[in-house]
Amino acid sequence: MQALLHAIAQMDPTADARRIFHGRGGLHPGCEQWALDVFPPVFVLTSFAPASDDELAAVHAALEARWRQLAPGEPLNWVFQCRHEGRLETRAMAGSVPEPHVVTEQGARFLVHLPRGQNHGLFLDMAEGRRWVRAHVAARKLPEKRGPKVLNLFAYTCAFSVVALQAGARQVVNVDMARGAIAIGQQNHQLNGITAGASFLAHDIFSTWGKITRGGPYDLVIVDPPSYQKGSFIATKDYARLLRRLPDLLAPGGHALLCLNAPELGTAFLQDQVRELAPELAFVERVANPAPFADVDEERALKVLVYRAPD
Repeated sequence: MQALLHAIAQMDPTADARRIFHGRGGLHPGCEQWALDVFPPVFVLTSFAPASDDELAAVHAALEARWRQLAPGEPLNWVFQCRHEGRLETRAMAGSVPEPHVVTEQGARFLVHLPRGQNHGLFLDMAEGRRWVRAHVAARKLPEKRGPKVLNLFAYTCAFSVVALQAGARQVVNVDMARGAIAIGQQNHQLNGITAGASFLAHDIFSTWGKITRGGPYDLVIVDPPSYQKGSFIATKDYARLLRRLPDLLAPGGHALLCLNAPELGTAFLQDQVRELAPELAFVERVANPAPFADVDEERALKVLVYRAPD
């Protein structure tokens, strides 16, 4: 685990939530089980295999030494989470976790919940996707026009909605079947002083198409589903159901941001399905992943593809 300890020793101070070490990317042989994130003021160490007490003690010593340099006199806060063979264990290792716990990213504020579950409320690997949405919306907010209208499917805690409205979107429709996630999304809007422009539908997307379609067309449609979640979405089966309807949701010249986080499915999976089911959409670009999430095989990493509807 020397690569992890070296990353800790070299880490820079940060005000924003971000990944520090990404062993899962395969660039550090022998460290594939480890990931280290910071949700200031708390570090989160995740292991995808059993971790020994000696390994955790070594990480603690490294964090403590670097933290003394970065924030003299400030308490060290860190949490360990083990995800192995479908089991999940979370332990507080030092200090405490704020409640409520609010983090920042590119000027936006988000609620996170580290002790509960494996999803913390903000997916750090999607940071560049949110940056793209912010820039895309801002570039289309012309003085003589209203901002674009956005549909945010599988909205989770509505981070895309927050950045789109901050950038000048006139309206964002957020859809997610998880009522708890939508409720946190509403709090995220309040945290950022956003009091208008967002609507929230806590519904199964596939049974809400009538309402979604009537609210369109949309200048930007964001599709960020789970890759495999029983009862919600299975990419190999359900992405096709979405893509068949996508052209009808888009305004002329509108854009779609299609996301896929399934290591076993490469970019060709999405590109082939779009070519077959929505051939009128033109591929624009693949959004680069954040540098800390570099992967030995980009086809296994998060895929974020941009498509454009014809004028």
